[in-house]
Amino acid sequence: MKPNLLLVSRFPDAFCERLREHFDCHEYAQLDADRMAALAPKLRGIVASGESIVTRDLIARLPALGIISVLGVGYDGIDLEAARDHNVCVTHTPGLSTDDIADFAMALLLSAARQVVSADRFVRRGDWAVGRYPLTRSVFGGRIGIVGLGRIGRAVAKRALAFGMSIAYTGRTQKADVAYRWYNDARTLAANVDFLVVCASASAATRALINGAVLDALGPSGVLVNIARGAIVDEEALVQALCERKILAAGLDVFSNEPRIPDALLALENVVLTPHMASITGATLQAMLDLTFDNLAAHFAGQPVLSPVA
Repeated sequence: MKPNLLLVSRFPDAFCERLREHFDCHEYAQLDADRMAALAPKLRGIVASGESIVTRDLIARLPALGIISVLGVGYDGIDLEAARDHNVCVTHTPGLSTDDIADFAMALLLSAARQVVSADRFVRRGDWAVGRYPLTRSVFGGRIGIVGLGRIGRAVAKRALAFGMSIAYTGRTQKADVAYRWYNDARTLAANVDFLVVCASASAATRALINGAVLDALGPSGVLVNIARGAIVDEEALVQALCERKILAAGLDVFSNEPRIPDALLALENVVLTPHMASITGATLQAMLDLTFDNLAAHFAGQPVLSPVA
Protein backbone atom coordinates (compact mmCIF):
# COMPACT_ATOMS: atom_id res chain seq x y z
CA MET A 1 0.00 0.00 0.00
CA LYS A 2 1.10 3.54 -0.70
CA PRO A 3 2.02 5.60 2.39
CA ASN A 4 -0.54 8.26 3.27
CA LEU A 5 0.61 11.87 3.13
CA LEU A 6 -0.99 15.06 4.41
CA LEU A 7 -0.44 18.12 2.21
CA VAL A 8 -0.70 21.21 4.41
CA SER A 9 0.01 23.74 1.65
CA ARG A 10 -0.86 24.22 -2.00
CA PHE A 11 1.71 22.83 -4.44
CA PRO A 12 2.06 22.86 -8.24
CA ASP A 13 -0.23 20.39 -10.00
CA ALA A 14 2.65 18.51 -11.62
CA PHE A 15 4.29 17.98 -8.22
CA CYS A 16 1.03 16.72 -6.73
CA GLU A 17 0.63 14.30 -9.62
CA ARG A 18 4.14 13.01 -9.02
CA LEU A 19 3.39 12.55 -5.33
CA ARG A 20 0.17 10.67 -6.08
CA GLU A 21 2.08 8.16 -8.21
CA HIS A 22 3.89 7.02 -5.07
CA PHE A 23 1.69 8.11 -2.14
CA ASP A 24 -1.95 8.48 -1.16
CA CYS A 25 -2.23 12.26 -0.77
CA HIS A 26 -4.78 14.19 1.26
CA GLU A 27 -5.14 17.97 1.23
CA TYR A 28 -5.52 19.25 4.77
CA ALA A 29 -7.68 22.19 3.68
CA GLN A 30 -10.21 19.80 2.12
CA LEU A 31 -10.69 17.57 5.17
CA ASP A 32 -13.53 18.03 7.62
CA ALA A 33 -13.12 17.00 11.26
CA ASP A 34 -14.58 13.50 10.79
CA ARG A 35 -12.47 12.71 7.73
CA MET A 36 -9.36 14.01 9.45
CA ALA A 37 -10.05 11.87 12.52
CA ALA A 38 -10.45 8.79 10.34
CA LEU A 39 -7.24 9.46 8.42
CA ALA A 40 -5.09 10.49 11.40
CA PRO A 41 -3.88 6.98 12.38
CA LYS A 42 -2.82 6.26 8.78
CA LEU A 43 -0.93 9.46 7.95
CA ARG A 44 2.81 8.75 7.78
CA GLY A 45 4.11 11.98 6.28
CA ILE A 46 3.41 15.68 5.98
CA VAL A 47 4.41 17.82 3.01
CA ALA A 48 4.70 21.48 3.93
CA SER A 49 6.04 24.74 2.55
CA GLY A 50 8.28 27.27 4.23
CA GLU A 51 5.17 29.23 5.25
CA SER A 52 3.25 26.26 6.66
CA ILE A 53 2.27 25.97 10.31
CA VAL A 54 2.59 22.47 11.76
CA THR A 55 1.72 22.56 15.46
CA ARG A 56 2.43 20.25 18.35
CA ASP A 57 -1.27 19.41 18.44
CA LEU A 58 -1.30 18.28 14.81
CA ILE A 59 1.85 16.21 15.25
CA ALA A 60 0.45 14.57 18.38
CA ARG A 61 -2.75 13.63 16.52
CA LEU A 62 -0.80 11.58 13.96
CA PRO A 63 0.64 8.51 15.72
CA ALA A 64 2.11 7.02 12.52
CA LEU A 65 3.80 10.25 11.42
CA GLY A 66 7.45 9.70 10.51
CA ILE A 67 8.49 12.66 8.35
CA ILE A 68 7.66 16.30 7.65
CA SER A 69 9.16 17.26 4.29
CA VAL A 70 9.34 21.03 3.89
CA LEU A 71 9.56 22.69 0.48
CA GLY A 72 11.71 25.70 1.33
CA VAL A 73 14.65 26.81 3.39
CA GLY A 74 12.73 28.15 6.39
CA TYR A 75 10.91 25.86 8.78
CA ASP A 76 10.03 28.25 11.61
CA GLY A 77 6.35 27.25 11.33
CA ILE A 78 7.18 23.65 12.23
CA ASP A 79 7.19 22.77 15.92
CA LEU A 80 10.62 21.12 15.93
CA GLU A 81 10.51 20.30 19.62
CA ALA A 82 7.26 18.41 19.15
CA ALA A 83 8.71 16.63 16.12
CA ARG A 84 11.70 15.50 18.19
CA ASP A 85 9.43 14.42 21.04
CA HIS A 86 7.45 12.22 18.63
CA ASN A 87 10.52 10.96 16.74
CA VAL A 88 9.46 12.68 13.52
CA CYS A 89 12.13 13.55 10.96
CA VAL A 90 11.96 17.07 9.53
CA THR A 91 13.63 17.88 6.20
CA HIS A 92 13.90 21.04 4.11
CA THR A 93 15.54 22.22 0.88
CA PRO A 94 18.50 24.42 1.84
CA GLY A 95 21.12 25.90 -0.43
CA LEU A 96 19.22 25.61 -3.69
CA SER A 97 17.81 29.15 -3.57
CA THR A 98 20.81 30.91 -2.03
CA ASP A 99 21.95 32.65 -5.20
CA ASP A 100 18.43 33.65 -6.22
CA ILE A 101 17.77 35.20 -2.81
CA ALA A 102 21.08 37.04 -2.77
CA ASP A 103 20.44 38.34 -6.29
CA PHE A 104 17.03 39.56 -5.21
CA ALA A 105 18.43 41.27 -2.12
CA MET A 106 20.66 43.35 -4.37
CA ALA A 107 17.74 44.02 -6.73
CA LEU A 108 15.68 45.37 -3.83
CA LEU A 109 18.61 47.41 -2.55
CA LEU A 110 19.13 49.01 -5.97
CA SER A 111 15.41 49.50 -6.54
CA ALA A 112 14.89 51.18 -3.18
CA ALA A 113 18.02 53.34 -3.21
CA ARG A 114 17.73 54.42 -6.85
CA GLN A 115 13.91 54.66 -6.66
CA VAL A 116 13.43 52.47 -9.71
CA VAL A 117 9.73 51.75 -9.14
CA SER A 118 8.89 55.38 -8.40
CA ALA A 119 10.87 56.50 -11.46
CA ASP A 120 8.97 53.99 -13.61
CA ARG A 121 5.69 55.55 -12.45
CA PHE A 122 7.13 59.00 -13.15
CA VAL A 123 7.78 58.04 -16.78
CA ARG A 124 4.40 56.34 -17.23
CA ARG A 125 2.55 59.38 -15.88
CA GLY A 126 4.24 61.54 -18.50
CA ASP A 127 6.02 63.63 -15.86
CA TRP A 128 9.36 63.36 -17.66
CA ALA A 129 7.99 65.77 -20.29
CA VAL A 130 7.59 68.34 -17.52
CA GLY A 131 10.88 67.97 -15.68
CA ARG A 132 13.71 65.75 -14.50
CA TYR A 133 13.28 63.07 -11.86
CA PRO A 134 14.75 64.07 -8.46
CA LEU A 135 18.26 62.93 -7.56
CA THR A 136 18.63 59.51 -5.93
CA ARG A 137 21.13 57.85 -3.62
CA SER A 138 24.40 56.34 -4.85
CA VAL A 139 25.00 52.65 -4.22
CA PHE A 140 28.50 51.85 -5.49
CA GLY A 141 31.15 52.19 -2.80
CA GLY A 142 28.62 52.34 0.03
CA ARG A 143 28.68 50.56 3.37
CA ILE A 144 26.54 47.46 3.69
CA GLY A 145 25.56 45.80 6.94
CA ILE A 146 24.33 42.20 6.89
CA VAL A 147 22.18 40.86 9.71
CA GLY A 148 23.00 37.15 9.79
CA LEU A 149 26.10 36.02 7.93
CA GLY A 150 24.92 32.54 7.08
CA ARG A 151 24.74 31.00 3.63
CA ILE A 152 22.56 33.78 2.20
CA GLY A 153 24.33 36.55 4.06
CA ARG A 154 27.67 35.43 2.64
CA ALA A 155 26.20 35.34 -0.87
CA VAL A 156 24.94 38.91 -0.43
CA ALA A 157 28.41 39.95 0.77
CA LYS A 158 29.98 38.42 -2.33
CA ARG A 159 27.72 40.52 -4.53
CA ALA A 160 28.32 43.62 -2.45
CA LEU A 161 32.05 43.31 -3.10
CA ALA A 162 31.36 43.67 -6.80
CA PHE A 163 29.70 47.00 -5.97
CA GLY A 164 32.83 48.21 -4.21
CA MET A 165 31.13 48.13 -0.83
CA SER A 166 32.68 47.83 2.59
CA ILE A 167 31.01 44.99 4.47
CA ALA A 168 30.05 44.63 8.11
CA TYR A 169 27.76 42.16 9.83
CA THR A 170 26.16 41.05 13.05
CA GLY A 171 25.08 37.63 14.25
CA ARG A 172 25.20 35.29 17.18
CA THR A 173 28.97 34.91 16.94
CA GLN A 174 31.86 36.47 15.07
CA LYS A 175 33.02 34.44 12.05
CA ALA A 176 36.70 33.51 12.10
CA ASP A 177 36.89 32.87 8.35
CA VAL A 178 35.94 36.36 7.08
CA ALA A 179 37.63 39.74 7.34
CA TYR A 180 34.40 41.74 7.41
CA ARG A 181 33.87 44.04 10.38
CA TRP A 182 31.68 42.48 13.08
CA TYR A 183 29.35 44.27 15.48
CA ASN A 184 27.74 42.46 18.35
CA ASP A 185 24.30 44.07 17.96
CA ALA A 186 22.07 45.28 15.15
CA ARG A 187 21.79 48.85 16.42
CA THR A 188 25.54 49.44 16.38
CA LEU A 189 25.77 47.81 12.96
CA ALA A 190 23.00 50.06 11.61
CA ALA A 191 24.75 53.17 12.92
CA ASN A 192 27.83 52.33 10.86
CA VAL A 193 26.34 51.40 7.47
CA ASP A 194 24.31 52.89 4.63
CA PHE A 195 22.40 49.74 3.67
CA LEU A 196 21.08 47.18 6.17
CA VAL A 197 20.18 43.78 4.69
CA VAL A 198 18.32 41.28 6.87
CA CYS A 199 19.38 37.67 6.17
CA ALA A 200 18.89 36.13 9.63
CA SER A 201 16.79 33.11 10.51
CA ALA A 202 13.52 33.66 12.32
CA SER A 203 13.59 32.72 16.00
CA ALA A 204 12.53 34.06 19.36
CA ALA A 205 15.88 35.85 19.56
CA THR A 206 15.43 37.63 16.22
CA ARG A 207 11.76 38.56 16.53
CA ALA A 208 11.45 42.36 16.05
CA LEU A 209 15.25 42.55 16.11
CA ILE A 210 15.06 45.44 13.64
CA ASN A 211 13.13 47.84 15.86
CA GLY A 212 12.71 51.59 16.11
CA ALA A 213 16.10 52.08 17.75
CA VAL A 214 17.85 50.17 14.95
CA LEU A 215 16.02 52.18 12.29
CA ASP A 216 16.86 55.45 14.03
CA ALA A 217 20.51 54.37 14.02
CA LEU A 218 20.35 53.58 10.30
CA GLY A 219 19.41 57.20 9.75
CA PRO A 220 17.69 59.38 7.15
CA SER A 221 19.93 58.31 4.26
CA GLY A 222 19.81 54.61 5.14
CA VAL A 223 18.06 51.82 3.24
CA LEU A 224 16.63 48.65 4.80
CA VAL A 225 16.23 45.40 2.83
CA ASN A 226 14.48 42.32 4.22
CA ILE A 227 14.60 39.02 2.34
CA ALA A 228 14.54 36.84 5.49
CA ARG A 229 11.33 36.73 7.53
CA GLY A 230 8.80 39.47 8.19
CA ALA A 231 8.76 38.91 11.95
CA ILE A 232 12.40 40.00 12.23
CA VAL A 233 11.38 43.60 11.48
CA ASP A 234 9.04 45.56 13.75
CA GLU A 235 6.59 46.48 11.00
CA GLU A 236 4.90 49.32 12.91
CA ALA A 237 8.26 50.89 13.70
CA LEU A 238 9.27 50.54 10.04
CA VAL A 239 6.10 52.26 8.80
CA GLN A 240 6.73 55.10 11.23
CA ALA A 241 10.38 55.39 10.18
CA LEU A 242 9.41 55.53 6.49
CA CYS A 243 6.57 57.99 7.07
CA GLU A 244 8.74 60.31 9.14
CA ARG A 245 11.73 59.89 6.82
CA LYS A 246 13.85 58.54 9.65
CA ILE A 247 15.23 56.22 6.97
CA LEU A 248 15.39 56.90 3.25
CA ALA A 249 13.74 53.79 1.86
CA ALA A 250 13.13 50.07 2.22
CA GLY A 251 12.88 47.01 -0.02
CA LEU A 252 10.73 44.24 1.43
CA ASP A 253 10.02 40.74 0.15
CA VAL A 254 8.62 39.41 3.44
CA PHE A 255 6.02 40.67 5.88
CA SER A 256 4.66 39.96 9.35
CA ASN A 257 1.23 38.73 8.27
CA GLU A 258 1.58 37.56 4.69
CA PRO A 259 -0.12 38.07 2.33
CA ARG A 260 -1.82 40.87 4.24
CA ILE A 261 0.21 44.06 4.22
CA PRO A 262 -0.70 47.15 6.28
CA ASP A 263 -2.47 49.86 4.29
CA ALA A 264 -0.01 52.39 5.69
CA LEU A 265 2.86 50.48 4.10
CA LEU A 266 1.05 50.12 0.78
CA ALA A 267 0.50 53.87 0.66
CA LEU A 268 4.17 54.78 0.92
CA GLU A 269 6.26 55.75 -2.11
CA ASN A 270 9.65 55.12 -0.46
CA VAL A 271 9.28 51.36 -0.14
CA VAL A 272 9.49 48.59 -2.75
CA LEU A 273 7.17 45.66 -2.00
CA THR A 274 7.37 42.19 -3.54
CA PRO A 275 5.32 39.03 -2.80
CA HIS A 276 7.84 36.76 -1.02
CA MET A 277 9.40 35.77 -4.33
CA ALA A 278 13.14 36.06 -3.71
CA SER A 279 13.75 32.33 -3.55
CA ILE A 280 11.54 31.28 -6.43
CA THR A 281 12.73 31.08 -10.00
CA GLY A 282 11.61 28.32 -12.33
CA ALA A 283 14.83 26.34 -12.15
CA THR A 284 15.19 26.71 -8.40
CA LEU A 285 11.59 25.76 -7.70
CA GLN A 286 11.99 22.56 -9.71
CA ALA A 287 15.16 21.68 -7.81
CA MET A 288 13.35 22.30 -4.51
CA LEU A 289 10.39 20.17 -5.58
CA ASP A 290 12.77 17.37 -6.57
CA LEU A 291 14.57 17.48 -3.22
CA THR A 292 11.28 17.55 -1.29
CA PHE A 293 10.21 14.41 -3.14
CA ASP A 294 13.61 12.75 -2.78
CA ASN A 295 13.56 13.29 0.99
CA LEU A 296 10.19 11.55 1.18
CA ALA A 297 11.32 8.70 -1.10
CA ALA A 298 14.48 8.12 0.92
CA HIS A 299 12.60 8.06 4.22
CA PHE A 300 10.01 5.53 3.06
CA ALA A 301 12.75 3.41 1.47
CA GLY A 302 14.45 3.20 4.85
CA GLN A 303 17.41 5.28 3.67
CA PRO A 304 18.93 8.44 5.21
CA VAL A 305 17.12 11.59 4.11
CA LEU A 306 19.15 13.98 1.98
CA SER A 307 18.63 17.26 3.83
CA PRO A 308 17.49 16.88 7.45
CA VAL A 309 16.96 19.94 9.61
CA ALA A 310 19.94 20.21 11.94
